[in-house]
Amino acid sequence: MKRILLTLLICVTAVVQAQETNFTKQDTLRGSITPEREWWDLTFYHLDIKVTPEDKYIEGKNTVRYRVIKPYNLLQIDLQSPMQIDKVTQDDQELEVIHEGNAHFIKLKKTQTAGEENEVVVHYSGHPREAVRAPWDGGLSWKKDVNGNHFVATSCQGLGASVWWPCKDHMYDEVDSMKISVNVPADLMDVSNGRLVGTDDHGTTKTWHWQVDNPINNYGVNINIGDYVHFGEVYEGEKGPLDMNYYVVSYNLDKAKEQFKQAPMMMKAFEHWFGPYPFYEDGFKLVEVPYLGMEHQSSVTYGNQYGNGYLGRDLSSTGWGLKFDFIIIHESGHEWFANNITYKDIADMWIHESFTAYSEGLYVEYYYGKEAGADYLIGTRSGIRNNKPIIGNYDVNNEGSGDMYPKGANMLHTIRQLVEDDEKWRMMLRGLNKEFYHQTVTTKQIEDYISDYTGKDLTALFNQYLRDIRIPNLEYRIKGKQLEFRYTDIVEDFDMPVIVEVDGKSEWIFPENNWKSLAFKNDINKLKVNKNFYIRSTEMK
Repeated sequence: MKRILLTLLICVTAVVQAQETNFTKQDTLRGSITPEREWWDLTFYHLDIKVTPEDKYIEGKNTVRYRVIKPYNLLQIDLQSPMQIDKVTQDDQELEVIHEGNAHFIKLKKTQTAGEENEVVVHYSGHPREAVRAPWDGGLSWKKDVNGNHFVATSCQGLGASVWWPCKDHMYDEVDSMKISVNVPADLMDVSNGRLVGTDDHGTTKTWHWQVDNPINNYGVNINIGDYVHFGEVYEGEKGPLDMNYYVVSYNLDKAKEQFKQAPMMMKAFEHWFGPYPFYEDGFKLVEVPYLGMEHQSSVTYGNQYGNGYLGRDLSSTGWGLKFDFIIIHESGHEWFANNITYKDIADMWIHESFTAYSEGLYVEYYYGKEAGADYLIGTRSGIRNNKPIIGNYDVNNEGSGDMYPKGANMLHTIRQLVEDDEKWRMMLRGLNKEFYHQTVTTKQIEDYISDYTGKDLTALFNQYLRDIRIPNLEYRIKGKQLEFRYTDIVEDFDMPVIVEVDGKSEWIFPENNWKSLAFKNDINKLKVNKNFYIRSTEMK
């Protein structure tokens, strides 16, 4: 029976892997820098829409301003079915649009000259995809609060912002700034990214105008519509006064005032570890939504039911995970790793999730000590599956394994041990956010920066943990005063040193793929691998 089950498992795994690599032309149009994308650079969006919650309907337009990099007259805009483009204009002239699934190619009449700035206006409408299990299977969440008021929110990482608005839906090119105007029923409020710059009262409806002054990625743009009340504070941060605003449904105000005390605590810890909050100009917001939460830039969404942990659960099973509200800490951590430093291709999503999962441990360390932070991170290893590599397939909008959270965090925790200098490690994390400030990046850029800053060639280590599913296994033999050891289950050139405790005393050893030996003064009784290194160990007889 076991053999039959194993055979079935292997077959199912093979089918799943085959499905995962069976990409379509639509995947390529969505996930690659096509010729119709590469010739123009985004400079400004004005998303101007009306949302009708009763009908689950959106209509409006997006003004897309761009700088011409090289002459070309076909421009790709993305919008996912069942949403539809009604018309596109440039200089008040309607343009021809060629529709190919979710990619739409606009034929420009005006000659495009390198260096000049032009714009197109994309009019659109429809019933956007309804979120199935937000934020993982996202779209629009059309809900109602306990008082029966409409409660609407967007979430679209991976799926893509084009699920609800027309845009250049690829992560490599962030718009430099953006205005968001949202018309909603007069008894409701829209909260979006950036700062509120005005409202227009139309009687039965009201338009809320928000301004984003910093570069922003597409999936970071959001609308949140509800019966909101507001409170806020000013945090004295590394770059001066920072406006921190909170929007919650009216009946949760008292609970929010207590729970959101963790927001300035988060800011203090993360500015210590990562440097100044990256979006002082746009302020910081926590916004209650009818799903768990998401890292929308300067408009972090929250739905963790005003309790600590992850919906009351400690992901580390150590107790430390109940000392903080997971959504406040994790999703806000993304302001540095996701919104400040952003992957060019979703295959490199670990840059967002590994560093941010790691930030949870750093938050614990900041308030409860280094040992507590380490124990939290080590505790999350129970969630690692090692089922596929952390890095996905490039140019087809394909993300890697969910192990990018706990495994990626423990990879970073392991590298910290190799640095042997906590202040240098902290300055490296701050350096990343300074070096790649408001930029989109590749895995290679991040790998090279860490290797260069630490002065260690970490190429094989990154290959091991990001591109392979095996965990290094330290095999060892004890022969009296002699310790013999080697690594198995490793990639080429992997030779990471590791601290072991020999009869309670710490000792660095330098394993490779061949057996090595180390002599001690006394007979060895017991060996234990330092818990901060994410490896396995096996005593050989």
